[in-house]
Amino acid sequence: MDPDELLVKRASKGDDDAFRSLVEKYQGLVFAICFNITGHRQEAENLAQETFLQVYRSLSRYENKGFKSWIGKIAINKAIDWKRKMRLENEAKVVYLEDIENLEDISSEDNSIQDELIKRENTEKLLELCNKLPEIYSNVLIKYYIESKSYNEISKEYGISVKTVESRLYRAKKVIREQWKEG
Repeated sequence: MDPDELLVKRASKGDDDAFRSLVEKYQGLVFAICFNITGHRQEAENLAQETFLQVYRSLSRYENKGFKSWIGKIAINKAIDWKRKMRLENEAKVVYLEDIENLEDISSEDNSIQDELIKRENTEKLLELCNKLPEIYSNVLIKYYIESKSYNEISKEYGISVKTVESRLYRAKKVIREQWKEG
């Protein structure tokens, strides 16, 4: 049985040490997902905590279909919900023309906000595609791009050659590129 599945099983029976082990193992991934979607360190930390609370409450409903994917989806959903909430709050604000002193500054600010939203939506889509990849590819992608580890560090961590790391990164990027075009 997969070590994660054993930890989940123990945690669902009330073993706090097992749950703590899961948190320690996945806190970097959960934070990275939340940060990439929100772009705010503080919010990402809060959402990561919320994610682990949700995971703890939902352990009894976990179906042993890949813990990493499951926790990643919860983190993505938490971050997307936060983003939607922020968007609704911003739309609710009314701006009166007489309160605006310099329309050019506002216009350029709107463009940068638009660019930022597009960037975040693309990041969201990329994370969703990454979660659909086989674990051997998504692990290497996350280690390289999100955790900023070198090929050598990744090869030592997984006990594989640097060439294998390069190959997995290449294949993962190729699959994501193809899925991106389809979506």
